[in-house]
Amino acid sequence: MLLASALLAALAVLLAVPVPIVLARAEWPRRAPATALLLWQAIALSGGLSMVGSLATFGLAPFGDDLIHAAARFLEVVSTEQTVPTADVWPTLAVGAAALLVAHLVLNLAVTVVVSTRERRRHRDLVALLSAPDPERPGTRLLDDPAPLAYCLPGVGALPMTVLSQGLLELLGDEELRAVVAHERAHLAQRHAWMTTAFRAWRLSLPWFPIASRARSSVATLVEYLADDTARAAVGAEPLARAIALVGGHDTTGPMETRDADRSAILDRVRRVGLAPLPLAPRILIGVVAAALVVVPTVLLLVPALLDL
Repeated sequence: MLLASALLAALAVLLAVPVPIVLARAEWPRRAPATALLLWQAIALSGGLSMVGSLATFGLAPFGDDLIHAAARFLEVVSTEQTVPTADVWPTLAVGAAALLVAHLVLNLAVTVVVSTRERRRHRDLVALLSAPDPERPGTRLLDDPAPLAYCLPGVGALPMTVLSQGLLELLGDEELRAVVAHERAHLAQRHAWMTTAFRAWRLSLPWFPIASRARSSVATLVEYLADDTARAAVGAEPLARAIALVGGHDTTGPMETRDADRSAILDRVRRVGLAPLPLAPRILIGVVAAALVVVPTVLLLVPALLDL
């Protein structure tokens, strides 16, 4: 199992540093956001599995020739209060580190989901107090605010909600407004909030890894691209581009650096509205790579035991 441990460690390092950096700088995700999201999820899953698997296989190597039998032997030693040989102390610590890493990742995910759910519930309650139902758009609330605002709130024990401001209605024409509404409802229909929450938890769990910080930023951008694509299919490219430019260009608050970054992001979204989608063949190839990233560590961990059955 030491060979499997070394291979998993090498894969974990690749997926923790160079791979997310290269993917975050790539241009093709702008033309295939769904495929890029699939790849980011595969990288995160494979990276976590490789990190945990590398520690576990290294730690369990003295107890057996495959993960399942070695884990059973390790549990037997621990449960019967047998003394672990001195030579096995470091491997035993590696098993403990693997267990702690799993607990750390799961706990951070659970805490992030709970905190996000509470924040959204409080936000819904506040919006319900400060807004009124939109008679022309079911599931939509209108805020009496001069700033052009549009966002969505996923259902948390209630129906999902789209929030628009009076300033947005005054700023946009009918086609542009339809584009904005289609964009926000795409976020709800495609469950983007759950995906961004998962990568937020990943970022909080491993703040020192490029895979976590770059993944969260890239995923946030990609879900905007996906919602834009849905809106473009519903109302056309030109109304969507105008809506993005009008709403994005209206914000003049905040520090200069933040405004410059926001304008750069808005300009990027406007420019990509007219881009042709990535051809099918490259998207299929990237999908195969994403599947392989998940299959490889799984095979390294489980196949030796399955071959003995």
